[in-house]
Amino acid sequence: MIYTEEHHKLMDAINRFIQVEIEPYSDEWEEAGIFPAHELFKKMGNAGFLGINRPEAYGGMGLDYSFNIAAAEALGSVTAQGVSMGIIVQTDMATPALARHGSDALRREYLAPAIAGDVVISIGVSETGAGSDVASLKTRARKDGGDYIIDGSKMWITNATQADWICLLANTSDGPAHKNKSLIIVPLRENGKLRPGIEMKKIRKIGNWSSDTAQIFFDGVRVPQSNRIGQENMGFIYQMEQFQEERLAAAARRLGAVHLITEVADYLRQRVAFGKPLLDNQYIQFKLAELKTEVEALRGLIYMAAEKYIAGEDVVELASMAKLKAGRLAREIADWCVQFYGGMGYTWENRAARAYRDSRLGSIGGGADEVMLSIIAKKMGLTTARSA
Repeated sequence: MIYTEEHHKLMDAINRFIQVEIEPYSDEWEEAGIFPAHELFKKMGNAGFLGINRPEAYGGMGLDYSFNIAAAEALGSVTAQGVSMGIIVQTDMATPALARHGSDALRREYLAPAIAGDVVISIGVSETGAGSDVASLKTRARKDGGDYIIDGSKMWITNATQADWICLLANTSDGPAHKNKSLIIVPLRENGKLRPGIEMKKIRKIGNWSSDTAQIFFDGVRVPQSNRIGQENMGFIYQMEQFQEERLAAAARRLGAVHLITEVADYLRQRVAFGKPLLDNQYIQFKLAELKTEVEALRGLIYMAAEKYIAGEDVVELASMAKLKAGRLAREIADWCVQFYGGMGYTWENRAARAYRDSRLGSIGGGADEVMLSIIAKKMGLTTARSA
C-alpha cells in the first residue's frame, strides 16, 4: 500500500487540526482527567474526520480503508494518547459493525450523528471477568415483547462518562458461547442524564488520563429489538470483524512513537556530558537507529495488512501481529527514551514519561499480547485441539 497525494493531504489536514484544536489543551485535559469529547468531536465531524471510510449516504467520505489507516497514523502524533484513543473508539471500534451490518434505519439514527460528531459513543465488550476472553461475558439481553431488557455490567469503557450510546455485546440466547451473542445499540442518556437502570463508576488509570473510563452497570434497561445490529446471535462474529479494524487502527496510531525518537535525538544533540553531546555516543546512535528500523518494519506490516483487508482477504493473523508488535514496540521506545533523557525523562511533564505511562495499555487493551500470540499460533497451525 502506497500513500497517494490524497492520503498525504488528509494526514496534513489532521495534523493541522491536532496542532490547533488538541495540542494546546493536552496538559489541561490530562490534569482534568477528561477531554471535552462533544466539543472536539463536533469540530472533527465538521471537518469530515469521523467518517473517512463510511458511506456517503450517512455523511461519510466514502473513501477506502487505506485512508482510515492514514488518519490513525496521523493521530499518533497527539501527545495525550487518551484523546486519540477516544477518537479511535468513535471511528474504528464502535461503528464498523453498524456501518457494515446495521439496518438503514439504524444507520440513519445512530451512524450518521456519530459521523457528524453530534454524539459521543462507546464500545461495550469487556467485563470484570471477561476481558480478552470475550466468549465468557455475562451481560444478558432477554426479550420482552418487542424489546430487550439488559442486565449486567461492562468494564474499562472508554468515553463512558460522556457517551450518548454504547455498542453493547450481550448474550441473547442460551446457545453455544460463540453463537449466543448480539450487538445492540443502547442509548445511555435521556435529556443529558443517565437513563433509569444505568449507573457508572469512573476508573482511575496509570496513564491515558485525558480519556474518561468507567464501569457501567445495567439493571433492567429496556431497548427496542430494532436496535440490534444485524442478525440475532451473530454478535460474536460481528465483534471479531470489528476487532480487525480496531487492531489495525491501534497499530497505525502507535507509529506516532517515531516522533519520540526524533525528539530525544534533538535533546541528546544539545545535552553535553563529559565534554561532548550525548548523541555522539555510538551506543545511543545504534539504539535509536534500531528503534527507527523497527518502526518502519511495523509500518510495512500494517500497510500490507490494510491492503489485504481492502481486497477482502482474511487479515486476522496480520492484524494480530501488527497489534502485538505495535504494543511492544511503543513500550520499548518510550522506555529507551526515558532512559536517554536521564533525570529529565523521569519528570511527570516530559513527553517520554507520558508516553511511558500511556503506551503500557497497548499490550493489554483490545486484546492482550497473550491473546494475539494465541491467535497467531492458531493461524500457524501450532495449537492442538486441547490447547485451542
